[in-house]
Amino acid sequence: MDCRALIVERIRQSGPITVAEYMDLALYAPGLGYYARAAQRSGRAGDFVTSVDVGPMFGRLLAWSIADMLSAMGGPAPGPTSVDLVEVAAGNGRLARDVLDGLELRAPDCYGRVSLTLVDRSDEARRQHTTTLARHAGRLTRSTATMPPRIHGVVFCNELLDAMPVHLVAMTGTGLAEVYVEADGNRLLERLGPLSTPALARYFDALGVALEPGQRAEINLAALAWIRETAACLVHGYLVIIDYGLEAAQLFAPHAPGTLRTIHRHLADARGPDADPSPPWLVDPGSRDLTTHVDLTSVRREAERAGLRTVLVTDQARFLLTAAERSGLLTEVAAPERLRERLALKTLLVPEGMGTTHRVLVFAADAPSDAPGLSFAG
Repeated sequence: MDCRALIVERIRQSGPITVAEYMDLALYAPGLGYYARAAQRSGRAGDFVTSVDVGPMFGRLLAWSIADMLSAMGGPAPGPTSVDLVEVAAGNGRLARDVLDGLELRAPDCYGRVSLTLVDRSDEARRQHTTTLARHAGRLTRSTATMPPRIHGVVFCNELLDAMPVHLVAMTGTGLAEVYVEADGNRLLERLGPLSTPALARYFDALGVALEPGQRAEINLAALAWIRETAACLVHGYLVIIDYGLEAAQLFAPHAPGTLRTIHRHLADARGPDADPSPPWLVDPGSRDLTTHVDLTSVRREAERAGLRTVLVTDQARFLLTAAERSGLLTEVAAPERLRERLALKTLLVPEGMGTTHRVLVFAADAPSDAPGLSFAG
């Protein structure tokens, strides 16, 4: 059975499914979903490029900021002999490896206290963790599909929320409706229906947003649930979220288009030679990435409702540049033989590229807001 067959069978058994359920199957169904079938999907040979694919520079700069956060915590909380470092949606562990390389090089005392947990839903990705982290085997404590119950340290994720399943809604002449996925034989189609949960209407009410007739938008309830879960686990420390997104006022502005996209071989919403007339995001489920922009406003509000304190909201360029300046890396890479590293840094910082499209949100749980490198305005 392939992923399409799984989805069609689910619809035949229970009727049309929400876009959120469709995305969850297409991306994460065990053994069949896009992320479940491979340990790594990004890079030149993959479907898209992330900051991690630029090289180890991203992880090493992130390490400098993480070291600042762990230092600001004043060492381990009373009792534990180590501090937690938790990466969520860790993939095959490449970013965690680069972060540990950076800590080992620039903050060895911090490195020696770190207890690393890698969280990923993909069995295939988790099977790669011990190999990818081989040199840091003494630091890797857990490789798991779920969050640790109590965390004293730093939780971080890069491009996690944009890959979470979303509900797709549309404003009609009679009010807000939800888009469902139905099957006609093996072909997948859209259909409108009533809201699957009142939480969708409450989402816009909380933002004071009213869509225009005919306008569509995505609502990422899974991201808010994840924020609540993580806040409940983070007893003492920081949560760092790096992702692409917009504030709600821009994301849901009148007539703003939806952001649900499929990515395949570095092209958005591409079709094959035998073009399927279905919407692009319904084409080849399980074989293409599905992504949406993150509603940064709602993420921030949910984190604060869950008891976290917003420390920083800025773009990736400023966040990484601050780390590069504080670590002395800017001076080091000026040497002629460091050309490759200079080019990598430029890629991470360039305007209109990853430097400005990606945002960094830092939240604190019973930890200082004035850690070095986190005190500049967002």
